[in-house]
Amino acid sequence: MTAIEVVSEQRSFGGTQGFYRHESAACGGVMKFAVYLPPQAAGGPVPVLYWLAGLTCTEETFTIKAGAQRMASALGLGLVMPDTSPRGTGIEGATGDWEFGEGAGFYLDATQAPWSVRFNMGTYVARELPALVEGYFPLDGNRRGIFGHSMGGHGALVTALRHPGEYRSLSAFAPIVAPSRVPWGEKAFGRYLGDDRQAWKAWDASELVKKHRFDGEILIDQGLADQFLANQLKPELFEEACALAGQPVRVRRQEGYDHSYYFIASFMEDHLHHHAAALRT
Repeated sequence: MTAIEVVSEQRSFGGTQGFYRHESAACGGVMKFAVYLPPQAAGGPVPVLYWLAGLTCTEETFTIKAGAQRMASALGLGLVMPDTSPRGTGIEGATGDWEFGEGAGFYLDATQAPWSVRFNMGTYVARELPALVEGYFPLDGNRRGIFGHSMGGHGALVTALRHPGEYRSLSAFAPIVAPSRVPWGEKAFGRYLGDDRQAWKAWDASELVKKHRFDGEILIDQGLADQFLANQLKPELFEEACALAGQPVRVRRQEGYDHSYYFIASFMEDHLHHHAAALRT
């Protein structure tokens, strides 16, 4: 098994909040991640919930800002928070643009050089990271959920839809639901995946849900004061696709809330309860 290096561990709400690093085969270098273990983990494996963060974020962003540990402790949920991309890649053009490259891996497997060597977050999140953490920590891979924010909301939706039956619960905050049709996605997909827009559909939740329904209700919260709502997020496109596919989805539009972690923290408890209900058995 790949060795895990402990960066730090702190006591939190009766459990342990840790930060770790390891050598990733999928991403060709060191990757960082955070894990919260609730106090119930002392008695055996607990359900595990993966969080995928958004553009510019790291493994620290959710861990510090979302205020999730208190409720995760009460509900007995383990939390896993990976970084959003490989770092220190040395690839020309991988830094200096907050919408692309390092900090903006888009949770896909790049097919275009030079990105395909390091930017394989799709495989990392769906395969390498779960195998690593569920083998090392007392986390129950048979009770696994996933959620995320913005680019990470896209990642959560796509990961669950691409791997039917592997996640029991799914939710998102302000996700990029149709990256093939918005500027953020077009910019990233064109560079990571090439010019063939048909290939983009394999990483677009609004396309995937037409072929791969999720077994359960998807919960989405979207702030109506979100500055990216009209041009980048477009939740109505996912609602339309879900309606055609017969996919249960609940999109809650929250008046006055923006794209920030103040919004995420405000509804975090609801999302953790949503996941706990599906992961208890």
